Amino acid sequence: MSKYILDHEAEDCVGCHACEVHCKSNKDLGPGPSPCQIVTVPTPGHPRARFVFMPCFHCEDAWCIKACPTQAMRRREKDGIVFIEASLCIGCKSCMTACPWGAPQWDPVSRKAVKCDYCKDRLDVGLKPACVTKCLTGCLTFGEAGEIQNKRRERSARHVVAGSLGVAKL
Repeated sequence: MSKYILDHEAEDCVGCHACEVHCKSNKDLGPGPSPCQIVTVPTPGHPRARFVFMPCFHCEDAWCIKACPTQAMRRREKDGIVFIEASLCIGCKSCMTACPWGAPQWDPVSRKAVKCDYCKDRLDVGLKPACVTKCLTGCLTFGEAGEIQNKRRERSARHVVAGSLGVAKL
């Protein structure tokens, strides 16, 4: 399992897709694949939709890794990030078929699969993933799993306190 986690605060997301745009730009991807996606979910009975951020989850028991016949789909030993070694990918799409979340996607230009790798090239030089740095509302956070889980608990507690005090948001 990856030591990192990418957290999305749906309440703050406005569905601007800046995360998708900057992810694609960082990976030099054209039309088609989007390693991270904002999915619009209608809210029945309400005039506002909700937005769900869908990156790769870097599963502990990743089916995409098991399905890859060339071992192009890999996990980094040092941090558990699941990535594709493009030079080994033959474009068979086995990883795409195996992933229940649709994380690996087809790139018609390279004729290979691509997926979210938390911008490991950026992480290796001390930067955060492109989607996080360009999020307009700051609803995306990235860090080590324990740190992010603590932030989630704090955020949840603030919402509970705000609700009991009748305050819109703290």
